[in-house]
Amino acid sequence: MGFSAEFFVLLGFIIFVLLLAYFGAHRTVFNALDARARRIEGELAEAKRLREEATAVLASFEKKRAEAEAEAAGIIAQARAEAEMLAKETEARMTDFVARRSKQAEAKIALAEAQATADVKAAAAEAAVQAAEAVLKNDIKGPAADDLIVKSIADLKSRLH
Repeated sequence: MGFSAEFFVLLGFIIFVLLLAYFGAHRTVFNALDARARRIEGELAEAKRLREEATAVLASFEKKRAEAEAEAAGIIAQARAEAEMLAKETEARMTDFVARRSKQAEAKIALAEAQATADVKAAAAEAAVQAAEAVLKNDIKGPAADDLIVKSIADLKSRLH
């Protein structure tokens, strides 16, 4: 019987596999595979938990963003309302200011008119006095005329002023 080299390799391999089975190598391999499967399942569960947590955090941030946008819109609306109120108040102040200034200007104009009228009256009185003086000097002569002229001029001045 001539056995070839392949036969001995096959016989050695079978003995090797039986020895591994006898010493429980297959249980060690299966246990290692089971442990790895459990570790992978744990990692998958952890990844799922982290994903759910990230989704919850994202939802929370989205909610906070929406609240911040709503708050910003409220602040903008309030600022616009305050600006409109300030504009109305400023317009009222300006209207009041213009009315006061107009009133002051009218008062100054009235005062200037009164002063001009008084100046015109004074000039007219002075002209009348000079005209009366000239007429009286030319028509009335003598010491009585001089007394009359001085007295009349003084009296006329006091009446016109």
